[in-house]
Order: sequence, then C-alpha cells, then structure tokens
Amino acid sequence: MEHMSFSFSDTIAGYVTRFDRQEKCFGLKTSDGRQYQVYLTDTTFGRIAQNLEEPYTDCTGRLAELLVPGQYLFSYGVFYPHGSEFKFDAKALVFPGESPEQYRHEEPDWWVKQARSIADSYLKWQFDYPNQTIDYANYRTQLNLAGAKKEEDYLQETDTISRLVYGMASAFLMTGEDRFLEAAEKGTEYLRDHMRFYDPDEDLIYWYHGVKVTGNREQKLFTSEFSDDYDAIPAYEQIYALAGPIQTYRITGDPRILKDAEMTVALFDRFFIDKEQGGYFSHIDPLTLDPRAESLKWNRARKNWNSVGDHAPAYLINLWLATGDPKYADFLEDTFDTIAKYFPDYDHSPFVQEKFHEDWSHDSSWGWQQDRAVVGHNLKIAWNLMRMQSLRPKPEYLELAEKIADLMPEVGSDQQRGGWYDVVERVTQPGEQQHRFVWHDRKAWWQQEQAILAYLILNGTLNQADYLRHAREAAAFYNAFFLDHDDGAVYFNVLANGMPFLLGTERFKGSHSMSAYHSTELCYLSAVYTNLLITQQPMDLYFKPYPQSFPDNILRVSPDILPPGSVRISECSIDGQPYDQFDAEALTVTLPNSPERVKVKVQLMPTGRK
Repeated sequence: MEHMSFSFSDTIAGYVTRFDRQEKCFGLKTSDGRQYQVYLTDTTFGRIAQNLEEPYTDCTGRLAELLVPGQYLFSYGVFYPHGSEFKFDAKALVFPGESPEQYRHEEPDWWVKQARSIADSYLKWQFDYPNQTIDYANYRTQLNLAGAKKEEDYLQETDTISRLVYGMASAFLMTGEDRFLEAAEKGTEYLRDHMRFYDPDEDLIYWYHGVKVTGNREQKLFTSEFSDDYDAIPAYEQIYALAGPIQTYRITGDPRILKDAEMTVALFDRFFIDKEQGGYFSHIDPLTLDPRAESLKWNRARKNWNSVGDHAPAYLINLWLATGDPKYADFLEDTFDTIAKYFPDYDHSPFVQEKFHEDWSHDSSWGWQQDRAVVGHNLKIAWNLMRMQSLRPKPEYLELAEKIADLMPEVGSDQQRGGWYDVVERVTQPGEQQHRFVWHDRKAWWQQEQAILAYLILNGTLNQADYLRHAREAAAFYNAFFLDHDDGAVYFNVLANGMPFLLGTERFKGSHSMSAYHSTELCYLSAVYTNLLITQQPMDLYFKPYPQSFPDNILRVSPDILPPGSVRISECSIDGQPYDQFDAEALTVTLPNSPERVKVKVQLMPTGRK
C-alpha cells in the first residue's frame, strides 16, 4: 500500500511519559504501551473534565504544570504526513484530573451530582417540571437531542417508563430529594394502572408492550412492536417492566409492587422457563403462551442473554436486596450457574455465546446477531458475576468474571482513543488482526457503563491495579465525551474519537433504547463501588417507607451485593432526628411504629475489609 499522504484528525488517550518545554512536545503512552510524540501549537487548548451543570474549566495556561509523567489525558489533534512518518499536533487536551492520581470522577459526590442533573433533565423534558405537575399521561418514548417531544409520537413504551422510574428512584436513593421519589411513585402507579394486565384464568399478570395515546383514547399494545420481537411477548420486556418499580420498592416497601413482582416471576416460572434443560425462553406466543409455537418464527424455542441473564441486573438483585428472601437468592444462583455453564465459548472466540436453541446448541444465524458479540454483554456478565460472588461465592463465578475482564480490553476496547466498542464479529477471519466491527466503530453510552461497573467492582473486590486502571480509563472517557453540557443528560453514541454522533435515533435523549436507566444506574453504582470499596469514603442513602410496609418493620439498606463485612451503618436519622435502632453490620434499620411515612437517612461507612 502506498504511504498515506494526507492529514487526518483523531484522538490519542494515554499517559504522559515526558514533557519538553523547548520543543513544546510531550510523550504519550497508550493503555497498551504504544508511544507517541505529541506537539503543542499556538492554538492548542486544554480543559479539566467537568460534571453536568459545572462551568467549563479551562487549563490552557497551565499545560506545562499538568503535563507531568503519569498524567492520563485525551489528546485530540491532527496527524500530518511527515516524511515516511506522521507528526501529531494536539488541538484539544482533556484532563480527567489535575494530577496523575486525581480523577475527578472519584470525588465522593461526583456521581451523586450527575444523577441529580440527569433526573432533573428528564423531569423537565417529560413533564415540564417544576412548571407543571408530574403527570405520566404526558410521557412520550421519543425525545430529541434537546429533550423536546415529537408532535406525532404518541407511544408510551412500558419498558422506557420503567427505566425512567428506575432513574428517579436511584436519584432519590442518592439525594433524598422528594421530587424524584414523587416521579418514581407516580410512574410506578401509571405502569400498574395502564400497562399491567391481570389474567384471572391463570392468576398471573403480564405487562403490555406499551400504549398509543390519542387524545383521551388509549390503544393498548399487547405484543411487541419492536422488529426483533414483533407479535410476540419477549421475556426482556417483562423483565424490564420490573426495573423501575423494584428500585422504588427498595425505598417505599409498597406491598403492591412486591405482589406485582411475585406474579411476574410466576409468569416466568410457568411459561418462560425450560424445566427440562434449564434457563428461560426468550419469547412466548401471545395467545397460547407457548415458547415453541410456530407463530414465533425466528424466535421459536430460543434462549438468549436477555432472557437468561438480564433478570439479575434489571430487578432480581434489587428484589433480593429489598427482601432478603432466600428464594430470590436461589433464583440468582440458578441464573449464574446457567451462565457459567453455557455461555463460555473460549475454544472458538474470546467472547461469550449469547444466542441459543432450547438444547443450548448455539444459534449463529438469528436476525442481526448472527455470530456476533455485543461487547457490553460480556462486561455485564463479569460485573454481575462479581456481585453474585459476594452472595454465594463459587470458583466458577470468579474464574469466568476474571477471564472476561482479562480478555476484553484487547478485543473490545479502543486502546488508541479510550472507550469501548459496540458489536463485533465473534471470530476473526484468516489474516485479520482485529475483530471486525459489524456496523461502525461508534461507542454507546450503555456499553461504557458496563465496562466502568465491571472493572470498579473487580478492583473493589479483588484490589488489582490493572482493574482500577481499566475502570479509571473507561470512566474518564465517559465523563470527557458523553456528558451533554448544552442540553443535559448524556449522548447515546460518540464516534471512535469521542465526538458526539447525532444522526437518526442516536441523536435522541429518549427512544426505545434510552430513558434515564443506564446513565443513572451508572451514577448510583459507581458512587457505591468507588466510595465504599475503593476510595473508602462514607456514603449517604435515603429511604421513605410506608408504615408497616416491610415485614417485621425491617428496612434493608445495603446499596448492592458487596463483599461481606465491607460496609457498616455508621449513622442513621429519621425525619432529621438521630435514630439508633439499627444493626450496623447487618445493614438493617428497625423502623419506628409510626402512622406516617418517615424519611430515613443512613450513612454507610467502609470498614476497609474487602
């Protein structure tokens, strides 16, 4: 191939190795060890990463003091032809902190502030709050880049409302600000009133795909309208219908939510479960509730990551945290046993297998997935295995989590620019050095979340420096490029170089895929893992239970499944007054016999044990 004789712009992420004032250049070493020489120009500017609603922090005049060995940064610039090589001129530098060991996203309140801002943005966009009251009749699935609704869009998808509810509940858990709980409870009520179907013949409930609203008319959509799942009832829609309500249940103890969850789990265990060969089918027929019905076509007798594994992060871990019920721990154990048994495929690919026939043979021809890997699903498995490892530890859980964590950076991350890719071919063809991108080399917000949470909990549990490095690099990329400082919340996708990608549905802040869920889940759990496991800082959580709502008046306040003994309650207050009826080690509060709702604030303190 002829030597490239044109300029092109790109990003290099890496660590400073040296700085030369005379030459106005510095050395930069990427995460995988490649070395670059980066030149400063008269127009190079620098900034420190800022959180949502924070002012722009210029550091152009301080570059010499910031460019010290070990400093991680992102350098966006231009490669110019230079003899047989290229010369790289930096145009913009982004620093995640002001010294090599300082990452702003590790500040104790960084993720709390981000969650508050994201939740407030969605309150404004969906309900014009605080100018109007919170009314889910006004909810719309689609929101444009600035949060505006499309006039012709009358669809209210069940799962996207549930995801919004999750975001609001998480924001309340972190801040204790009542507008977020109001939005979570009203959204949960709306789901129960409009999206829930009770079948008296079978004594179970399932959730509609959504509702089309025209004036005062509602057209309930029983089966999925999404092309992958058309005319079927997909397991993942039933799973995510519970995500928001269960996060709300952790706060309120509303027994109606628990009843809904129990009856939805009963739906899974009667019609989606494969009692002979294990796991859960991905789809059932809407009339016969049969997973093997011919009408399901390409979804007939199939299993996948969403139907088998997504129970855990979407609702099941939170249901166990709220109740402590052993049957949910058993369900979790069965889930992770199934994943550990059937998903690894390391003789053929560094990625897990995600699609299966009912006998667990691999389905390599389904729809868009074919024999392709979703990078984030691999990371999601590692993250959730590490949560489960703290509940019912097994060697196979730890082995698979570490295997994924060790394999993924080379095949799923961008070691030139930072960040994590989307969908790639599971195997390379002869002569290929890199797994081919299926559609593009863009990076989605939710896949960054999986990487950040996976490596945070791996480091927080196992205390390995490489895991902390991957967590820091992923969080630095996310906070440098995904936060929308103009319109609020986060971008759906960025280009490989970190610039926002704003075309089609990927320019939206609300869509079939996006509704304040992954962005706030990231905030909530990043705060938990960073403060309580890594930087050893206290963290406050807030609850507002109904009177006599939880069994025996016991409120469970564990923020996530963490290593046993790693966290204790250091302080508790009720309605602003000190309260001492709590079990510090068990992470429970014995609620007072009050006829009114009370607001409970607990301070969790790391013990230093992992």
